[in-house]
Amino acid sequence: MRDVDELDERLIAELRLNGREPVATLAHRLGVTRATINNRINRLVDDGIVLGFTVRVREDVSTDVVRAVSLIEVEGRTTSDVIDRLRGFPEVHALHTTNGGWDLVADLRTDSLASFDRLLARIRGVEGVINSETSLLLSSALR
Repeated sequence: MRDVDELDERLIAELRLNGREPVATLAHRLGVTRATINNRINRLVDDGIVLGFTVRVREDVSTDVVRAVSLIEVEGRTTSDVIDRLRGFPEVHALHTTNGGWDLVADLRTDSLASFDRLLARIRGVEGVINSETSLLLSSALR
């Protein structure tokens, strides 16, 4: 895998804003040729830096989704085991290791509060999880 340079970073930033932006528009914005943009995108995908392209949906379209962030404390050296277990939960959309008082941060999504309550019980029941603090996300001020 090659290093990501400044042009790659600028290209990735543009693609995050609109993954369907025409190559000609990207080339113009970044001050390079279309061939350069095509080559960079292909290399970023081939190197596994860009994993795919997706769609972002307006928040008010999916109002039935319950979203939350959960801070999770793990016992001793069980972090890898806990991560393996949480990867199997379809409601866990992202999972991050962190430093400080909490070991993991999980992005959670369910279709109802009852499902959310059951999910929290399942997470707290995972062997190695000793504490958690969860906050429901009410609205997004910046995305």
